[in-house]
Amino acid sequence: MTIGHYLLRRLAFALLLVLLVSSAAFLLTRLAPGDFTIEQGLTITAEERARLAADLGLDRPLAVQYGAWLGRAVRLDFGPSFLYSRPVADLLGERAANTAVLALAALIVATVLGVPAGVLSGRRAGATRRVVRGVSLLLLSVPPLVSSLVLVWIAARTGWLPLGGMTSLASDGSWSGWVADLARHLPLPVLALALPVAATLERLQSQALAEASREPFVAAAVARGLSWDRAVAAHAWPASLRAVLSVYGLIIGALFSGSFIVEVVTAWPGLGRLMYDALRARDLYLVAGCAATGAAFLAVGTLVSDLLLRWADPRLGGGGVSR
Repeated sequence: MTIGHYLLRRLAFALLLVLLVSSAAFLLTRLAPGDFTIEQGLTITAEERARLAADLGLDRPLAVQYGAWLGRAVRLDFGPSFLYSRPVADLLGERAANTAVLALAALIVATVLGVPAGVLSGRRAGATRRVVRGVSLLLLSVPPLVSSLVLVWIAARTGWLPLGGMTSLASDGSWSGWVADLARHLPLPVLALALPVAATLERLQSQALAEASREPFVAAAVARGLSWDRAVAAHAWPASLRAVLSVYGLIIGALFSGSFIVEVVTAWPGLGRLMYDALRARDLYLVAGCAATGAAFLAVGTLVSDLLLRWADPRLGGGGVSR
């Protein structure tokens, strides 16, 4: 299969995934008891509530409402947000950018921590390996809600970091001041997102490196005069990257689609927080738009994972990692 045909198939899969996820979110939100006018607790009469529902289009039959929404959605017009009185597409653009900042920082931190830790635990036995594996097991065992709350508690007790949000009202308004303010708010949510991912990467890298080190080509390199460490670094580690790359894109998609718990706990104004507010308010079009954006990020992450794996493994048609 040529790369062009492969990309077309993956694009079709991505569009189908976005359609199914967003449609499911729309239909489930619409079919659930209550609506936006009830969830807002508006003190209005039944006639006024009915008039408001008609203005919002909530009184139309489900099939009609879904068909109208789908016709706009294919043009990337997800309709208006009931809660914010703004186009959903505008809100998604703003919040997706905020989530991208958080996810990219978390991905870098997780990679810098997880891959070297996996190489260390995969190459060395004894106490060092046990300590690294024990720490990664602990990080994997702690739910994101608990880790986020622990980090917020530490920040509250020490005063080292802001408790939440993306920026402070006290920022001086300049570009440099905004960047510095953002840098102070990033560590708490970034660590909450990155530490479990780093532990996952450590586990994958360690196991893959240990398996690759037992391959005949590593022993042959040692027989040709390379030291064990150099043979592992030059031959076993590139081969072990296939296992990491096979899930790396999925990690990217999961991070960029927004971490619901972390963003809610740390008040980070990203897609996760927006989805939470939309669900609470029963903001029908906003829920569907958030679901579509999250599915799109996940589909892109899956495609990146597949492309990286094709590049790393010559048997799949990529260029391959040289040994």
